[in-house]
Amino acid sequence: MLTSVNLRAKLVFKSKIKWAALIGLILMIVSLLVHLLLANYSNVNLLEYSAMASFSEDFTTKSVRKSSSMYRKLWGVMTPLEPLQPYSNPRSIYPAPNEESTGFIYAKIFGGFEKIRSSICDLVTISRLLNATLVTPEIQESTRSKGIRFSKFKSFSYLYNEEQFIVSLKNDVTIVKSLPVKLKAARKRNEFPTFRPKNSASPSYYINEILPKLKEAKVIGLVLTDGGCLQSILPPSMAEYQRLRCRVAFHGLQFRPEIQVLGRRMVERLRAWGLPFLAFHPGLVRDTLAYHGCAELFQDVHTELIQHRRAQMIKQRIINEELSIDSHVRKRNGSCPLMPEEVGLVLRAMGYPPNTIIYLAGSETFGGQRVLIPLRAMFSKIVDYTSLCSKKELFNIIGPEEPLPFDMFQMPPSKSDTQLKNEWNKAGPRPRPLPPPPDRPIYRHEKEGWYGWITETDKEPEPSLMDLRMQAHRLIWNALDYIVSVEADAFLPGFHNDGSGWPDFSSLVMGQRLYEIASSRTYRPDRKVLAELFDSIRDDIYNPKHNWTHAVREHLTQSLSEEGLIKESLFSKPTSFLSHPLPECSCMVSSSGNPNPVRDVNGRLLYGGEDKCPDWMQRSFSVSMKETEVEQGEVDETEPIIYETDSDNSEDSTSKNNTTLFFDRDEELDPND
Repeated sequence: MLTSVNLRAKLVFKSKIKWAALIGLILMIVSLLVHLLLANYSNVNLLEYSAMASFSEDFTTKSVRKSSSMYRKLWGVMTPLEPLQPYSNPRSIYPAPNEESTGFIYAKIFGGFEKIRSSICDLVTISRLLNATLVTPEIQESTRSKGIRFSKFKSFSYLYNEEQFIVSLKNDVTIVKSLPVKLKAARKRNEFPTFRPKNSASPSYYINEILPKLKEAKVIGLVLTDGGCLQSILPPSMAEYQRLRCRVAFHGLQFRPEIQVLGRRMVERLRAWGLPFLAFHPGLVRDTLAYHGCAELFQDVHTELIQHRRAQMIKQRIINEELSIDSHVRKRNGSCPLMPEEVGLVLRAMGYPPNTIIYLAGSETFGGQRVLIPLRAMFSKIVDYTSLCSKKELFNIIGPEEPLPFDMFQMPPSKSDTQLKNEWNKAGPRPRPLPPPPDRPIYRHEKEGWYGWITETDKEPEPSLMDLRMQAHRLIWNALDYIVSVEADAFLPGFHNDGSGWPDFSSLVMGQRLYEIASSRTYRPDRKVLAELFDSIRDDIYNPKHNWTHAVREHLTQSLSEEGLIKESLFSKPTSFLSHPLPECSCMVSSSGNPNPVRDVNGRLLYGGEDKCPDWMQRSFSVSMKETEVEQGEVDETEPIIYETDSDNSEDSTSKNNTTLFFDRDEELDPND
């Protein structure tokens, strides 16, 4: 009897457990359905992960009025630099070019956007120095041999307005589109001498070496590969030639109309938000990284690519160093770039809110999207030319081109199982990444582009026709970035004045911003100083102390002022005059309160000592200053610039401007990145 009761109790207990488990399972299913319905029909925006969530609250600015001190701190102009005005007109006896020229100079320019722009300015200056007729330079990146065929834009006109170039410089140099027919035929037979001047060539080199050959042959050719053909700093007696460089760079070299129109349209789309924007150029270029030995800042195959390029430079005697060096030591010396993560930390320390609009310039960012992930985590509104332009607009600006073969990819020859297993067993720490396991199929993206050759061979293959065409397209993308960067409310370089001797994109942008509006907010960070600051918080970079943020703010603020200009003149101008065209290409509108001239140990003028501007510029500046004061006095304190974006529930929310779409666009990452 007792056994029967115990058995019954056990059965009841087990049945209760079953019912409890069933009820729990039902509740779990109901909860899951409720959560799915809420996720599907909820209008609440998901919060994005922010690596900066632990930053202090004083870094987050919810709203900033145009007249407030916060707005002036982040976007305002530098008042002490406002009297500096652009003025590159001749200021002494400057005769028109002599009709009896000494001969023709034709040139081939190799390299990217920066080298092309700097080289053209030097060519015009050399032509004026030698009283020669300049043939429109040939940009090798956009010639027929580079895959640019059947396009209405070729060579020089692929990037710049050729007619504007010739007409605007007619009082300086005689420029023609091509050689006369007879001389053109003789050039094909290689009857004329050709020279390869360095970017540090002096004026005496051209007077003593080139001019006699030009008078004798009547035609000479120049091949430019270093981003220039004339030294940056010229004697004070040649100040007019420096001003000629400015007239070429800032007035004569105008992009072709299609590029200018699209560039202005991009700026308008950024301005349509009613908020200021900052342009940032990472400067992560493979050649520059290899030159300075910054391979260890990257991972996996990108390290291999930098080291491979560095080995090539050593073989070509471009650099005279060891292949493997400590990248972290180079970074502490300021020879390596600010990584995007560090740039994000610096901007947040300055007080820029997480939803600041940042335009990402640079058609090539070595490391791909991977290196930009930390910056995107800190700032949600990062855009580039692909975000602001439609595919149709980008296609139209390139123009019609000869179609390439539909599928140029060829699978590598198949290998036996034994070969695959041997490769897998012998694969050491280099090359990286390891080849795929023998039993796994080889995917197409693993054999295309850099991924294929770096894992298979030590020899980099010749660029394909598609690669050459993409290099030409990068010239256009860089031109669009250049327009936006010059017009930006603030500009921050990631890697300028790197010491390689080559012109860089950021320095050219900074030089034009300094020329056009010297008081514009152009940061000139000292990478060595910032490297020391980051080393001090390396263990916990996302929770810096207040004194660290204060030091960063103080350094960047000083870089905006006269102190920053003096440093740039010391370190940047000896490499590229266009990066710091002062004082030759500027003037001072007010004689009262002019800064005292600052000179280096050799007596070279670094800052101050600019000529007084003409009277008409004085009057124009006075009128503009009065208008600015009136506008500032009329600013409505009740109309702040809102940084935090609230959800818009109005009926017109569906008819927003198209510029709202690119922030929410999901971009598929390139497998090569």
